[in-house]
Amino acid sequence: MSRTRHISLMADYNQWMNAKVYASAKTLPEEELGADRKAFFGSILGTLNHLAAGDRVWLQRFARHPAQYLALEPIRQLPTPERLDQLLFPGFQELAVHRAWLDQIIVEWSGSVTESDLEHPLHYKSMKGVPADKNFYGLVMHFFNHQTHHRGQVTTLLSQAGVDVGSTDLVGLVPDEFPT
Repeated sequence: MSRTRHISLMADYNQWMNAKVYASAKTLPEEELGADRKAFFGSILGTLNHLAAGDRVWLQRFARHPAQYLALEPIRQLPTPERLDQLLFPGFQELAVHRAWLDQIIVEWSGSVTESDLEHPLHYKSMKGVPADKNFYGLVMHFFNHQTHHRGQVTTLLSQAGVDVGSTDLVGLVPDEFPT
Protein backbone atom coordinates (compact mmCIF):
# COMPACT_ATOMS: atom_id res chain seq x y z
CA MET A 1 0.00 0.00 0.00
CA SER A 2 1.37 3.40 -0.94
CA ARG A 3 1.82 6.10 1.66
CA THR A 4 -0.95 8.20 0.12
CA ARG A 5 -3.35 5.24 0.16
CA HIS A 6 -2.40 4.64 3.80
CA ILE A 7 -3.24 8.26 4.62
CA SER A 8 -6.64 7.91 2.93
CA LEU A 9 -7.25 4.66 4.81
CA MET A 10 -6.44 6.37 8.11
CA ALA A 11 -8.77 9.27 7.25
CA ASP A 12 -11.57 6.79 6.52
CA TYR A 13 -10.82 4.94 9.76
CA ASN A 14 -10.85 8.20 11.70
CA GLN A 15 -14.24 9.14 10.27
CA TRP A 16 -15.68 5.65 10.86
CA MET A 17 -14.43 5.44 14.43
CA ASN A 18 -15.52 8.95 15.35
CA ALA A 19 -19.02 8.19 14.04
CA LYS A 20 -19.11 5.07 16.25
CA VAL A 21 -17.71 6.86 19.31
CA TYR A 22 -20.10 9.81 18.98
CA ALA A 23 -23.10 7.52 18.38
CA SER A 24 -22.15 5.63 21.53
CA ALA A 25 -21.49 8.77 23.57
CA LYS A 26 -24.83 10.34 22.70
CA THR A 27 -26.57 7.52 24.56
CA LEU A 28 -25.29 9.03 27.80
CA PRO A 29 -26.83 12.08 29.47
CA GLU A 30 -24.89 15.33 29.06
CA GLU A 31 -23.93 15.34 32.75
CA GLU A 32 -22.35 11.87 32.34
CA LEU A 33 -20.35 13.09 29.35
CA GLY A 34 -19.02 16.00 31.38
CA ALA A 35 -18.41 14.04 34.59
CA ASP A 36 -14.81 14.05 35.81
CA ARG A 37 -13.57 10.49 35.36
CA LYS A 38 -9.98 11.22 36.44
CA ALA A 39 -8.80 10.83 32.84
CA PHE A 40 -6.01 12.98 31.43
CA PHE A 41 -8.57 15.42 29.99
CA GLY A 42 -11.04 14.80 32.81
CA SER A 43 -14.20 13.69 31.11
CA ILE A 44 -15.46 12.07 27.94
CA LEU A 45 -16.43 15.54 26.72
CA GLY A 46 -13.03 16.94 27.70
CA THR A 47 -11.20 14.20 25.82
CA LEU A 48 -13.37 14.58 22.72
CA ASN A 49 -12.74 18.35 22.82
CA HIS A 50 -9.00 17.69 23.11
CA LEU A 51 -9.15 15.60 19.95
CA ALA A 52 -11.01 18.37 18.10
CA ALA A 53 -8.54 20.99 19.35
CA GLY A 54 -5.53 18.85 18.41
CA ASP A 55 -6.95 18.13 14.98
CA ARG A 56 -7.59 21.83 14.36
CA VAL A 57 -4.05 22.74 15.39
CA TRP A 58 -2.49 20.11 13.12
CA LEU A 59 -4.80 20.80 10.17
CA GLN A 60 -4.02 24.52 10.42
CA ARG A 61 -0.33 23.62 10.28
CA PHE A 62 -0.94 21.28 7.34
CA ALA A 63 -2.79 24.13 5.58
CA ARG A 64 0.54 26.00 5.47
CA HIS A 65 2.23 23.19 3.50
CA PRO A 66 3.59 24.44 0.15
CA ALA A 67 0.90 22.30 -1.58
CA GLN A 68 -1.71 24.79 -0.23
CA TYR A 69 -4.42 22.13 0.09
CA LEU A 70 -7.74 23.54 -1.09
CA ALA A 71 -9.65 21.09 1.12
CA LEU A 72 -8.12 22.77 4.17
CA GLU A 73 -9.32 26.27 3.24
CA PRO A 74 -12.20 26.18 5.77
CA ILE A 75 -9.72 25.26 8.51
CA ARG A 76 -7.63 28.35 7.78
CA GLN A 77 -10.60 30.50 8.79
CA LEU A 78 -10.97 29.00 12.28
CA PRO A 79 -9.36 30.46 15.38
CA THR A 80 -6.43 28.37 16.59
CA PRO A 81 -7.07 26.76 19.97
CA GLU A 82 -5.01 28.45 22.68
CA ARG A 83 -4.60 25.26 24.71
CA LEU A 84 -5.00 21.58 23.98
CA ASP A 85 -7.31 21.18 26.98
CA GLN A 86 -9.56 24.01 25.78
CA LEU A 87 -13.27 23.19 25.67
CA LEU A 88 -14.05 24.35 22.15
CA PHE A 89 -17.63 23.17 22.60
CA PRO A 90 -19.07 22.80 26.11
CA GLY A 91 -22.12 21.02 24.66
CA PHE A 92 -21.95 17.55 23.11
CA GLN A 93 -24.28 18.25 20.16
CA GLU A 94 -22.26 21.24 18.93
CA LEU A 95 -19.06 19.25 19.32
CA ALA A 96 -20.57 16.32 17.38
CA VAL A 97 -21.50 18.61 14.47
CA HIS A 98 -17.99 20.10 14.44
CA ARG A 99 -16.41 16.62 14.62
CA ALA A 100 -18.40 15.36 11.62
CA TRP A 101 -17.42 18.50 9.68
CA LEU A 102 -13.74 18.07 10.58
CA ASP A 103 -13.79 14.41 9.63
CA GLN A 104 -15.22 15.17 6.19
CA ILE A 105 -12.50 17.78 5.62
CA ILE A 106 -9.85 15.25 6.70
CA VAL A 107 -11.19 12.68 4.20
CA GLU A 108 -11.24 15.26 1.39
CA TRP A 109 -7.75 16.51 2.27
CA SER A 110 -6.35 12.98 2.46
CA GLY A 111 -7.38 12.35 -1.13
CA SER A 112 -5.41 15.37 -2.31
CA VAL A 113 -2.05 14.52 -0.71
CA THR A 114 0.59 13.39 -3.21
CA GLU A 115 3.71 11.30 -2.68
CA SER A 116 5.89 14.33 -3.45
CA ASP A 117 4.03 16.38 -0.80
CA LEU A 118 5.13 13.83 1.79
CA GLU A 119 8.81 14.49 1.12
CA HIS A 120 8.54 18.18 2.00
CA PRO A 121 9.48 19.25 5.50
CA LEU A 122 6.74 21.19 7.23
CA HIS A 123 7.79 24.39 8.98
CA TYR A 124 5.61 25.21 11.98
CA LYS A 125 5.69 26.41 15.58
CA SER A 126 4.75 24.29 18.57
CA MET A 127 2.01 25.41 20.97
CA LYS A 128 4.85 26.96 23.02
CA GLY A 129 6.12 28.89 19.99
CA VAL A 130 9.16 26.70 19.33
CA PRO A 131 10.00 26.52 15.59
CA ALA A 132 10.13 23.06 14.03
CA ASP A 133 10.95 21.56 10.65
CA LYS A 134 9.74 17.98 10.39
CA ASN A 135 9.11 15.39 7.72
CA PHE A 136 5.53 15.87 6.56
CA TYR A 137 4.73 12.17 6.31
CA GLY A 138 5.92 11.66 9.89
CA LEU A 139 3.68 14.51 11.06
CA VAL A 140 0.68 13.09 9.23
CA MET A 141 1.30 9.72 10.91
CA HIS A 142 1.53 11.50 14.28
CA PHE A 143 -1.80 13.23 13.52
CA PHE A 144 -3.59 9.92 12.98
CA ASN A 145 -1.79 8.15 15.84
CA HIS A 146 -2.81 10.95 18.22
CA GLN A 147 -6.45 10.46 17.25
CA THR A 148 -6.24 6.71 17.80
CA HIS A 149 -4.53 7.13 21.17
CA HIS A 150 -7.12 9.47 22.65
CA ARG A 151 -10.07 7.74 21.00
CA GLY A 152 -8.89 4.61 22.81
CA GLN A 153 -9.09 6.55 26.05
CA VAL A 154 -12.64 7.60 25.18
CA THR A 155 -13.70 4.02 24.41
CA THR A 156 -12.36 3.00 27.83
CA LEU A 157 -14.27 5.83 29.53
CA LEU A 158 -17.42 4.84 27.65
CA SER A 159 -16.95 1.20 28.63
CA GLN A 160 -16.58 2.23 32.27
CA ALA A 161 -19.89 4.10 31.89
CA GLY A 162 -21.53 0.91 30.55
CA VAL A 163 -21.45 1.79 26.84
CA ASP A 164 -19.92 -0.65 24.33
CA VAL A 165 -18.52 1.02 21.20
CA GLY A 166 -18.08 -2.32 19.42
CA SER A 167 -15.20 -3.22 17.14
CA THR A 168 -12.49 -0.60 16.85
CA ASP A 169 -10.10 -2.59 14.67
CA LEU A 170 -8.55 -0.92 11.63
CA VAL A 171 -8.19 -4.32 9.96
CA GLY A 172 -11.88 -4.19 9.04
CA LEU A 173 -11.12 -1.34 6.64
CA VAL A 174 -7.88 -2.72 5.19
CA PRO A 175 -8.76 -3.94 1.69
CA ASP A 176 -8.32 -7.58 0.76
CA GLU A 177 -5.56 -8.31 -1.69
CA PHE A 178 -5.74 -11.31 -3.91
CA PRO A 179 -2.64 -13.09 -5.21
CA THR A 180 -2.13 -12.81 -8.94
